[in-house]
Amino acid sequence: MARIKPQALLQQSKKKKGPSRISVTTIILSSLIVVLTLFFLYSTYRHWSQRSRIQIENKQSVFEGDESFVNSKKSDLPGYAVLDTAKGFITVELFKDSSPEVVGKFLDFCRRGQFNGMLFRHVIKHYVIQAGNRDKQGAAEDWTLKGKHYSQLDTSLKHEAFMLGTSKAKHENGEFELFITTAPIPDLNEKLIVFGKVVKGEDVVQEIEEVDTDEHYRPKSSIAIRSVTLKQSI
Repeated sequence: MARIKPQALLQQSKKKKGPSRISVTTIILSSLIVVLTLFFLYSTYRHWSQRSRIQIENKQSVFEGDESFVNSKKSDLPGYAVLDTAKGFITVELFKDSSPEVVGKFLDFCRRGQFNGMLFRHVIKHYVIQAGNRDKQGAAEDWTLKGKHYSQLDTSLKHEAFMLGTSKAKHENGEFELFITTAPIPDLNEKLIVFGKVVKGEDVVQEIEEVDTDEHYRPKSSIAIRSVTLKQSI
């Protein structure tokens, strides 16, 4: 067997492939790909988080805008009504916040002149005066019976005098009754929807209260509301 010379062995060993080495260029390219991927993921996260935040802020601003619009509409409504009666003027503050629907209907009736010429139909001394388009005798008698009963109750249960309200019954045929209490009445909210209070002209209310009435509490001489003037302030 022929012996291989040392020089031939050296040449054969050089021809054998050694372990592959990663070049510097490959490392740099890989690092760059990783950095770009992380940057893309971060940018995507930031974009969607900002978009969500903007959407939430827009919803809040829309809600606040709607609320401010509603509040501005309320503030634009007249806050007072001046009733010009045959006995003088009665100024009423309207409860726009606590009774918005009734106040809105009352204002609509005022603008259409529905109260012009409306008569005070019933006058129950130390209790209430009532104005309306029709004479409802039964309602007055019911109020009178209630008044006699309530007058025996504890005064701590009573509401204030000079409150403006309307009947809880449905306003049929375009009717809107007005009641002004002339004495504290307990459980007033069971009978009326209170939507205002007399702030000026209490003496006029008392003068109407003193007129002569028949056995059905109807004034013997007509007393009418000539007109109603709406005011933003007084």
